[in-house]
Parts: sequence; C-alpha cells; structure tokens
Amino acid sequence: MLLIHIVTLAILQGFTEFLPISSSAHLILVPQLLGWSDQGLAFDLSVHLGTLMAVIGYFYADVKRLVQDGLLSLATREHVGMSRLAWAIVFGTVPAGIAGLMLLDYIDTSLRSATVIFFTTVIFGLLLGLTDYVGKKDRELNSINWKDVLIIGIAQAAALIPGTSRSGATITAGLALGLTRKDAAKFSFLLAIPITFLAVLVKGYELITTNETTLWMPLILGCVVSFLSAIITIHLFLKFIEKFSLQIFLVYRLLLGLTIYLVLLR
Repeated sequence: MLLIHIVTLAILQGFTEFLPISSSAHLILVPQLLGWSDQGLAFDLSVHLGTLMAVIGYFYADVKRLVQDGLLSLATREHVGMSRLAWAIVFGTVPAGIAGLMLLDYIDTSLRSATVIFFTTVIFGLLLGLTDYVGKKDRELNSINWKDVLIIGIAQAAALIPGTSRSGATITAGLALGLTRKDAAKFSFLLAIPITFLAVLVKGYELITTNETTLWMPLILGCVVSFLSAIITIHLFLKFIEKFSLQIFLVYRLLLGLTIYLVLLR
C-alpha cells in the first residue's frame, strides 16, 4: 500500500467508527471510488485495533471501574458501583456476538455490495434523523433496564450489515428509548469495546491461519493513525451532541447514498 492510502484509510476508520455514518461502508466504498486495490484483512485488523485502543483510552477511568465493579459483583453476588452498567455492556454484546458467529462469512461475501450499502445508508440515516427528532431524550444512562439493553444489543447486531453503522444503530436505539444524546452515545462507545475486541480476535485468527507474508510497518502506521483519529473524533463528537442535533448526519448519509447511486449504481 502507498503511504497516502494507509494514512487516508486509517484516518477514515478512526473518524467514521464512532460517528453514525458507518466505517465499514467508507472502507469498502472509498477504495472503489478512487480505484485503489482492496486494503486486505491485515490492514482492516490494524485500524480496528487502533480504534479499540482509542475508546479504551478515552474512557479508561470508566472502563477500569466497570471491570472492577463487574468482577466484584460476581464475588458478592450483588450490584456494586457501576456493575449494573458493566453487565449491561456484556449482555448487550451477546446478540451481535451470536449474529457474527452465525452470519459473518455470509456478510463478508454477500453483503459488501454498493447496492446493500446504498439502502442501509439511506434507511438507517432516516431512522437516526427520526429518533433524534421525536425522542424524548430525558433518560440518563443509569436508568436503562434489561429490555433497553436487549433492544440496543439487537440494533448492534443489525449493524453487522455494511452501511448500517454500529454507532448509528445503537445511538438510534438509545434515542428511541428516550436516552439523552450524550448518554446514548456514551453507551454506544462503551458497547463498542467487547464487540470490537471479539472482531479483532476473529480477524487475527483468520490472518494467522492464512500464512500470508505480513508487512508490519503499514499495519503499525495504520493502527497509530486510526488511534489518534478516533481519540479526536470521540472527544469532538461528545462535545458536539451536547449543543447540536444529529440531523447533520442524516443529511450526510442521504448525500452519501446519492453519491453511491450516481457513481456506482447507475
């Protein structure tokens, strides 16, 4: 890969992973639109590892307490501190974990088309705009119950389809359940940790078993750039949604859908 390809795709991954606009769609479409060769499994793994480290680093204090309180609750068999949220994140990961194990090969081989991405980009963009407009946005994160967790977890599972956006689907579900924008986004970001970790493990295993020669410098650079890009994006996005609505992302997704239709589908 050329240096410009590495940096562009790594920035793109870090920027789009936590915005409700679908990182998978951009990593698939941008090389197609620019005539670049596919970046390959190893590079995808490196930039996902970068974004995983970014969200853990940004929410390190929360992650540390979630792990500690979650483990302590196992020992005491009662909720301790943030243990309820810790277990909500664990159980919220289950639907996507099951769907990934059952459907990942089908998704990777049959659903990475421009047609699928066009429809998911537009449809889930409209759902995001609708829930942001009509949602009550008066519930805090500590109010979520197991029904809420199941709904958000199913939304995350649906986001395995390219173009849907994991953060977009989970934030949409959170807003539909009445969470504030900031708390819907925060739960979405924390929920990204276990599912991204599992995805990195699966892709890492696939990479090891292929016995392909690995060029490490492009992967290290991609990981570092995606990490920095993701840290900046998380911070700015959380600041943004404190003051502004998410309608700008609806507009972006509709424009992206129009671009896909005009350039790749006509």
